[in-house]
Amino acid sequence: MGLTREGQSSNQETLSGDDGHFSFANILPGPFQLTITAGGFATQAFSGNLHAGETYVVPQIALALAPEITEVRALVPLAVEQEAEVKEEEKQRVLGFVPNFFVSYVPKPVPLTSKQKFRLAWRTTVDPVTFALTAVTAGILQAQNGFSGYGQGLQGYGKRFGASYADLVTDAFIGSAILPSLMKQDPRYFYRGTGGTRRRILYAIANAVICKGDNGRWQANYSAIIGSLASGGISNLYYPATNRGAELTFEVALIGIGESAAANLLQEFVIRKLTPNVPNQHPDTP
Repeated sequence: MGLTREGQSSNQETLSGDDGHFSFANILPGPFQLTITAGGFATQAFSGNLHAGETYVVPQIALALAPEITEVRALVPLAVEQEAEVKEEEKQRVLGFVPNFFVSYVPKPVPLTSKQKFRLAWRTTVDPVTFALTAVTAGILQAQNGFSGYGQGLQGYGKRFGASYADLVTDAFIGSAILPSLMKQDPRYFYRGTGGTRRRILYAIANAVICKGDNGRWQANYSAIIGSLASGGISNLYYPATNRGAELTFEVALIGIGESAAANLLQEFVIRKLTPNVPNQHPDTP
């Protein structure tokens, strides 16, 4: 709050109280001008004339928003944004029925909490479609006599189904929940959707080995890489003895990375078109 006297070069300033009231004392009679300023509001001026012995009460002053302020946004708590994003991702299904939970299509996604990472992993592993796809995978292995140590017949099929499902569960929980929570990394694929085809291809392939941290920065995807190795190591507990060993561990890990790259390419160029009701997005480049 500033007060200027006509014919004088010096100004007086004061701050209003919490109630908006202010005052100047020992002011000489004569014309004066008040200049009222506040951050984010347009400056307001008021002129008057003070007579000898008079106590002048300035009329109520209302400040308007500054012209450069064109938008006012309400601050939404982070927890509310996180929950809203996860609920949208839980609705994402290719062709309306195949789970597509670990993909973000929003322009500026917020990081997931550890609980939400486990939630998405759990939803993926117990989804009926997951069991159906695992059954198909086991059937293909049975037809090709993959992992021949399991034998044939219903028993052999059951073992193949169990092994395939165990691979999926360990990979989902270790690589998409446990390690991302410990290392503070985001297990989701962030759809790009813009730029040239070559750039999008490289982006999709690179995302098999890089990821966003919970801090929003791109980094090596230690969670997925170590998770694939851990999943491969665990698979030695239930695969036939003839297929066990370090070779199986690294084979499962490399297959996992390759499958991630292929899945990312499908995400970037095909799956979004087949997933109804995804939000419009204009993602930031990594």
